Amino acid sequence: MKKFLTVVFVMLLSGIVFCSRPVLAEMTPKEILEKSDEARGSVKGIEWEIKLESIENGRKQSRTLKIKARDFNSLAEFISPPKVKGRKLLMIDRNMWFIKPGLRKPVPISPRQKLMGSASNGDIASTNYAGDYDATLVSEDTVKGELCYLLDLTAINKKVTYDRIKYWVSKKRLVGVKAEFFTVSGKIFKSATFEYGNSIPIEEKPKPFVSKMIITDAVIKENVTTMTYSKIRLKKIPDSTFNLNLLVR
Repeated sequence: MKKFLTVVFVMLLSGIVFCSRPVLAEMTPKEILEKSDEARGSVKGIEWEIKLESIENGRKQSRTLKIKARDFNSLAEFISPPKVKGRKLLMIDRNMWFIKPGLRKPVPISPRQKLMGSASNGDIASTNYAGDYDATLVSEDTVKGELCYLLDLTAINKKVTYDRIKYWVSKKRLVGVKAEFFTVSGKIFKSATFEYGNSIPIEEKPKPFVSKMIITDAVIKENVTTMTYSKIRLKKIPDSTFNLNLLVR
Protein backbone atom coordinates (compact mmCIF):
# COMPACT_ATOMS: atom_id res chain seq x y z
CA MET A 1 0.00 0.00 0.00
CA LYS A 2 2.82 2.38 0.94
CA LYS A 3 4.57 1.57 -2.34
CA PHE A 4 1.39 2.34 -4.27
CA LEU A 5 0.94 5.67 -2.49
CA THR A 6 4.58 6.53 -3.17
CA VAL A 7 4.11 5.87 -6.90
CA VAL A 8 0.94 7.98 -6.98
CA PHE A 9 2.71 10.79 -5.15
CA VAL A 10 5.61 10.73 -7.59
CA MET A 11 3.20 10.77 -10.55
CA LEU A 12 1.29 13.72 -9.11
CA LEU A 13 4.51 15.57 -8.38
CA SER A 14 5.70 14.92 -11.94
CA GLY A 15 2.41 16.23 -13.24
CA ILE A 16 2.71 19.38 -11.20
CA VAL A 17 6.25 19.95 -12.46
CA PHE A 18 5.14 19.32 -16.05
CA CYS A 19 2.19 21.67 -15.82
CA SER A 20 4.32 24.37 -14.29
CA ARG A 21 6.53 24.56 -17.38
CA PRO A 22 5.97 27.80 -19.32
CA VAL A 23 3.66 27.50 -22.29
CA LEU A 24 4.92 29.04 -25.52
CA ALA A 25 3.09 32.32 -26.05
CA GLU A 26 0.98 32.95 -29.14
CA MET A 27 2.30 35.48 -31.64
CA THR A 28 1.41 39.07 -30.90
CA PRO A 29 -0.83 40.92 -33.40
CA LYS A 30 2.19 43.00 -34.50
CA GLU A 31 4.25 39.86 -35.15
CA ILE A 32 1.40 38.37 -37.17
CA LEU A 33 1.25 41.51 -39.30
CA GLU A 34 5.03 41.61 -39.80
CA LYS A 35 4.97 38.08 -41.19
CA SER A 36 1.95 38.73 -43.39
CA ASP A 37 3.52 41.97 -44.69
CA GLU A 38 6.45 39.96 -46.11
CA ALA A 39 4.03 38.19 -48.44
CA ARG A 40 2.94 41.58 -49.80
CA GLY A 41 6.32 43.20 -50.49
CA SER A 42 7.71 44.30 -47.14
CA VAL A 43 11.24 42.93 -47.59
CA LYS A 44 14.75 44.37 -48.07
CA GLY A 45 14.58 44.53 -51.86
CA ILE A 46 12.06 43.24 -54.37
CA GLU A 47 10.41 44.04 -57.69
CA TRP A 48 7.30 42.77 -59.43
CA GLU A 49 4.71 43.67 -62.06
CA ILE A 50 1.02 44.32 -61.45
CA LYS A 51 -1.70 44.11 -64.05
CA LEU A 52 -4.74 46.11 -62.97
CA GLU A 53 -8.07 45.28 -64.54
CA SER A 54 -11.21 47.04 -63.38
CA ILE A 55 -14.90 47.03 -64.12
CA GLU A 56 -16.60 50.17 -62.82
CA ASN A 57 -20.19 51.00 -63.76
CA GLY A 58 -19.81 48.74 -66.78
CA ARG A 59 -16.62 50.44 -67.98
CA LYS A 60 -13.48 48.30 -68.33
CA GLN A 61 -9.94 49.63 -67.81
CA SER A 62 -6.50 48.08 -67.74
CA ARG A 63 -3.05 49.21 -66.58
CA THR A 64 0.30 47.47 -66.08
CA LEU A 65 2.87 48.75 -63.59
CA LYS A 66 6.35 47.73 -62.52
CA ILE A 67 7.02 48.04 -58.78
CA LYS A 68 10.37 48.34 -57.04
CA ALA A 69 10.23 48.19 -53.25
CA ARG A 70 12.60 48.19 -50.31
CA ASP A 71 11.24 47.94 -46.78
CA PHE A 72 8.41 50.49 -46.77
CA ASN A 73 9.42 52.61 -49.77
CA SER A 74 8.28 51.86 -53.30
CA LEU A 75 8.38 53.17 -56.85
CA ALA A 76 5.67 52.23 -59.33
CA GLU A 77 6.17 52.92 -63.05
CA PHE A 78 3.37 52.60 -65.59
CA ILE A 79 4.30 50.28 -68.46
CA SER A 80 1.04 50.23 -70.43
CA PRO A 81 -1.14 51.36 -72.11
CA PRO A 82 0.99 53.80 -74.17
CA LYS A 83 -0.95 56.87 -73.03
CA VAL A 84 0.22 56.41 -69.42
CA LYS A 85 3.63 54.81 -70.05
CA GLY A 86 6.43 56.50 -68.11
CA ARG A 87 4.26 57.91 -65.34
CA LYS A 88 5.46 57.10 -61.83
CA LEU A 89 4.18 56.94 -58.27
CA LEU A 90 6.79 57.28 -55.54
CA MET A 91 6.01 56.41 -51.91
CA ILE A 92 8.45 57.26 -49.12
CA ASP A 93 7.42 56.84 -45.49
CA ARG A 94 3.68 57.31 -46.16
CA ASN A 95 4.28 60.31 -48.45
CA MET A 96 3.46 59.88 -52.14
CA TRP A 97 4.21 61.84 -55.31
CA PHE A 98 3.02 61.59 -58.91
CA ILE A 99 5.65 62.09 -61.62
CA LYS A 100 4.77 62.48 -65.29
CA PRO A 101 7.03 62.99 -68.31
CA GLY A 102 7.03 66.69 -69.10
CA LEU A 103 6.15 67.82 -65.57
CA ARG A 104 8.87 69.99 -64.03
CA LYS A 105 7.86 69.23 -60.46
CA PRO A 106 6.45 66.10 -58.76
CA VAL A 107 2.86 66.40 -57.56
CA PRO A 108 2.16 65.42 -53.92
CA ILE A 109 -0.78 63.03 -53.72
CA SER A 110 -2.38 60.82 -51.11
CA PRO A 111 -2.08 57.02 -50.89
CA ARG A 112 -5.86 57.14 -50.35
CA GLN A 113 -6.57 58.67 -53.75
CA LYS A 114 -8.12 56.45 -56.36
CA LEU A 115 -5.74 54.82 -58.82
CA MET A 116 -8.18 52.91 -60.99
CA GLY A 117 -11.48 51.20 -60.24
CA SER A 118 -11.62 50.28 -56.57
CA ALA A 119 -7.82 50.31 -56.17
CA SER A 120 -6.20 53.13 -54.20
CA ASN A 121 -2.70 54.43 -54.84
CA GLY A 122 -1.51 52.73 -51.68
CA ASP A 123 -2.76 49.31 -52.80
CA ILE A 124 0.06 48.93 -55.30
CA ALA A 125 2.83 49.75 -52.80
CA SER A 126 4.58 47.33 -50.47
CA THR A 127 2.41 46.72 -47.41
CA ASN A 128 3.40 47.98 -43.97
CA TYR A 129 0.35 47.15 -41.88
CA ALA A 130 2.60 46.37 -38.89
CA GLY A 131 3.93 49.93 -38.89
CA ASP A 132 0.82 51.80 -40.05
CA TYR A 133 -1.83 50.28 -37.79
CA ASP A 134 -2.53 49.40 -34.18
CA ALA A 135 -3.74 45.80 -34.25
CA THR A 136 -6.09 43.95 -31.92
CA LEU A 137 -6.68 40.21 -32.11
CA VAL A 138 -10.46 39.91 -32.14
CA SER A 139 -10.92 36.16 -32.50
CA GLU A 140 -10.23 33.23 -34.75
CA ASP A 141 -12.36 32.66 -37.84
CA THR A 142 -12.48 30.43 -40.89
CA VAL A 143 -12.15 31.66 -44.49
CA LYS A 144 -12.79 29.05 -47.19
CA GLY A 145 -12.03 26.28 -44.72
CA GLU A 146 -8.76 27.86 -43.52
CA LEU A 147 -8.35 28.81 -39.85
CA CYS A 148 -7.39 32.49 -39.52
CA TYR A 149 -6.53 35.16 -37.01
CA LEU A 150 -9.14 37.95 -37.24
CA LEU A 151 -7.44 41.29 -36.57
CA ASP A 152 -8.94 44.75 -36.16
CA LEU A 153 -6.53 47.38 -37.51
CA THR A 154 -6.78 51.07 -36.62
CA ALA A 155 -4.67 53.65 -38.45
CA ILE A 156 -2.02 55.43 -36.39
CA ASN A 157 -1.48 58.12 -39.04
CA LYS A 158 -3.89 60.00 -41.30
CA LYS A 159 -1.52 59.54 -44.23
CA VAL A 160 -2.12 55.79 -44.48
CA THR A 161 -4.39 54.34 -47.14
CA TYR A 162 -7.26 53.21 -44.90
CA ASP A 163 -8.65 54.34 -41.55
CA ARG A 164 -9.65 50.88 -40.33
CA ILE A 165 -9.32 47.33 -41.64
CA LYS A 166 -10.67 43.96 -40.59
CA TYR A 167 -7.95 41.54 -41.64
CA TRP A 168 -8.02 37.75 -41.79
CA VAL A 169 -4.55 36.16 -41.62
CA SER A 170 -4.02 32.42 -42.16
CA LYS A 171 -2.69 30.82 -38.96
CA LYS A 172 -0.78 28.20 -40.91
CA ARG A 173 0.66 30.28 -43.76
CA LEU A 174 0.78 33.70 -42.01
CA VAL A 175 -0.58 35.53 -45.05
CA GLY A 176 -3.58 37.84 -45.34
CA VAL A 177 -6.45 36.07 -47.08
CA LYS A 178 -9.30 38.56 -46.69
CA ALA A 179 -9.79 42.22 -45.75
CA GLU A 180 -12.66 44.64 -45.22
CA PHE A 181 -11.97 48.38 -45.42
CA PHE A 182 -13.92 50.97 -43.41
CA THR A 183 -14.45 54.74 -43.45
CA VAL A 184 -13.90 56.95 -40.39
CA SER A 185 -17.63 56.70 -39.68
CA GLY A 186 -17.38 52.92 -39.52
CA LYS A 187 -19.00 52.04 -42.84
CA ILE A 188 -17.46 49.29 -44.98
CA PHE A 189 -16.79 50.59 -48.48
CA LYS A 190 -14.88 47.73 -50.09
CA SER A 191 -13.49 44.27 -49.42
CA ALA A 192 -10.64 42.21 -50.82
CA THR A 193 -9.49 38.63 -51.12
CA PHE A 194 -5.92 37.48 -51.73
CA GLU A 195 -4.29 34.55 -53.50
CA TYR A 196 -0.68 33.38 -53.12
CA GLY A 197 0.45 31.53 -56.21
CA ASN A 198 3.91 33.14 -56.11
CA SER A 199 6.83 32.39 -53.78
CA ILE A 200 9.98 34.18 -52.56
CA PRO A 201 12.84 32.93 -50.34
CA ILE A 202 12.79 34.36 -46.80
CA GLU A 203 15.60 33.19 -44.51
CA GLU A 204 16.37 30.47 -47.07
CA LYS A 205 12.83 29.11 -46.88
CA PRO A 206 10.07 29.56 -49.48
CA LYS A 207 7.50 32.15 -48.45
CA PRO A 208 4.16 32.55 -50.25
CA PHE A 209 3.92 35.84 -52.13
CA VAL A 210 0.71 37.47 -53.32
CA SER A 211 -0.37 36.57 -56.86
CA LYS A 212 -3.81 38.17 -56.97
CA MET A 213 -5.83 40.76 -55.07
CA ILE A 214 -9.52 41.06 -55.92
CA ILE A 215 -11.22 44.23 -54.65
CA THR A 216 -15.02 44.46 -54.59
CA ASP A 217 -17.11 47.59 -53.97
CA ALA A 218 -19.30 47.11 -50.89
CA VAL A 219 -22.27 48.93 -52.42
CA ILE A 220 -22.05 48.15 -56.15
CA LYS A 221 -20.95 44.51 -56.17
CA GLU A 222 -20.44 44.54 -59.94
CA ASN A 223 -17.58 47.04 -59.54
CA VAL A 224 -14.53 44.80 -59.22
CA THR A 225 -10.81 45.48 -59.57
CA THR A 226 -8.33 42.62 -60.03
CA MET A 227 -4.61 43.06 -59.40
CA THR A 228 -2.46 40.24 -60.79
CA TYR A 229 1.16 39.99 -59.62
CA SER A 230 3.93 38.48 -61.75
CA LYS A 231 7.70 38.53 -62.44
CA ILE A 232 8.53 38.56 -58.72
CA ARG A 233 12.21 38.66 -57.85
CA LEU A 234 14.33 39.67 -54.91
CA LYS A 235 17.07 42.15 -55.83
CA LYS A 236 19.12 44.98 -54.41
CA ILE A 237 17.29 48.27 -54.81
CA PRO A 238 19.69 51.28 -54.68
CA ASP A 239 18.93 54.51 -52.81
CA SER A 240 18.76 56.37 -56.12
CA THR A 241 15.52 54.54 -56.97
CA PHE A 242 13.70 56.63 -54.35
CA ASN A 243 15.49 59.93 -55.04
CA LEU A 244 12.74 62.38 -55.99
CA ASN A 245 15.14 64.83 -57.61
CA LEU A 246 16.56 62.19 -59.94
CA LEU A 247 13.09 61.03 -60.99
CA VAL A 248 12.01 64.40 -62.37
CA ARG A 249 15.08 65.03 -64.52
